Amino acid sequence: MSVSDSINNSLVQDWADKVILVVEDVDTNKIFFDAALRKTNAKILWAKDGKEAIELFKANEIDLVLMDLQLPIMDGYTATREIKAINKEIPVIAQTAHVMSGEREKCMEAGCDDYLAKPIRLQILMDTLSKYLNK
Repeated sequence: MSVSDSINNSLVQDWADKVILVVEDVDTNKIFFDAALRKTNAKILWAKDGKEAIELFKANEIDLVLMDLQLPIMDGYTATREIKAINKEIPVIAQTAHVMSGEREKCMEAGCDDYLAKPIRLQILMDTLSKYLNK
C-alpha cells in the first residue's frame, strides 16, 4: 500500500454508528467540521458553548467530543471537566487556536484525551478521530 493510499484510507471512514459532539462557536470552523465529517456518516451534534455541550452530552449517547476551548458562557476546560465527571471514558479532543507553551498540558489537566491546533488539517483531524472511534 502506498503512502497516498494509506492517507486516503484514513480520510474514508464509516462511522454511521457513532455520535460526535462538536463544540464550536465560530461558523467558519463549523463549516470545516461539517465538510470533513459529512462523508463519515457519523451523527453530528453541535453546541455553541460549554453549557450547551454539557446539556447535549447528558441527553445523548455520545462517542466522542471535539471541544473548542475558547467558548462563550462556559469555556471548554470547564465543560471538559464536567463531561469527564459524568463519563471519564469518553474521548474529548481539544481544538484551539491558542498554541502557546503549556496549552497542551492545560488541556490534558482538564481531562482532554488529545489536542488539535487550529487551523486543523483534515488529515490530522481524521487520524486523531480514527484513533478513538476505530477501537
